[in-house]
Amino acid sequence: MVADLHAHTVVSDGTLTIDEVPAVAREAGVDWVAVTDHDRVHPGVDAPVVERDGVRIVRGIELRVDAGFERLDLLGYGVEHTDALDAEIDRLQRDRRERGAAILDAVEERLGVDLELEPRAGLGRPHIARAVEESDAPHDYAGAFDELIGNDGPCYVARDVTPLDEGLDLLSDACALVGLAHPFRYEHVDEALDVARESAAIDAVERFYPYGRTVDDARIDRVAAEADLLRTGGTDAHERTLGVAGLTASAFEPVRDRLPQPVPAGERSAAATPDEQD
Repeated sequence: MVADLHAHTVVSDGTLTIDEVPAVAREAGVDWVAVTDHDRVHPGVDAPVVERDGVRIVRGIELRVDAGFERLDLLGYGVEHTDALDAEIDRLQRDRRERGAAILDAVEERLGVDLELEPRAGLGRPHIARAVEESDAPHDYAGAFDELIGNDGPCYVARDVTPLDEGLDLLSDACALVGLAHPFRYEHVDEALDVARESAAIDAVERFYPYGRTVDDARIDRVAAEADLLRTGGTDAHERTLGVAGLTASAFEPVRDRLPQPVPAGERSAAATPDEQD
């Protein structure tokens, strides 16, 4: 395995910092890592692909979209900043702060505890579940989701996510490659795969993924072949482990051909935003 194309950092709901990614990747024997934080482009990745300490880091995003039948996750790779994408990310992060504050208020009132967590950009339910586990509340991380903040929980607050067509337009304009994430995690698998099969804006489908259960991988291979889609894969790392899933050298080659050349550490993309320059 040479490429793990699905990883999260502390700017969304992961635990890795961007500076830790190269060492963790080398420990896993991985040469390429895509940083795909939720609804956010990592401000510390200076170009669509950067090389740091011998590891190539792909600037990516995992964007949740509303497809009508279900909410799906799109993976964008090799992101260049556009005004439209940056504006939508800003809106999504405002929504995350407001939604996070509402969930925190509901959980703290219900449990009678202070979770000592402030609403911020990138805040997600995993942060709140970790705070519940570390508090005096009678719930661990999984229990926080099961009893409080899961989709059917008493403290759940829905997010205002991007519509599917808008998300596809935004990512296709900004990214070297757009894929559908983890198709077998959706309730409506057939409809999700139809989106990947029929949308001209989708280039790939996530084939290699640690579902923790048996899935019909051959079905993804058939869809990819029928629709001429690339096959991607990754760990979906939220903790400090990479290389659980990903691409071998031969599987990565056609994906690599679509990505920009890596920029050496310290050099900045000509398309870097003002915030990245600070």
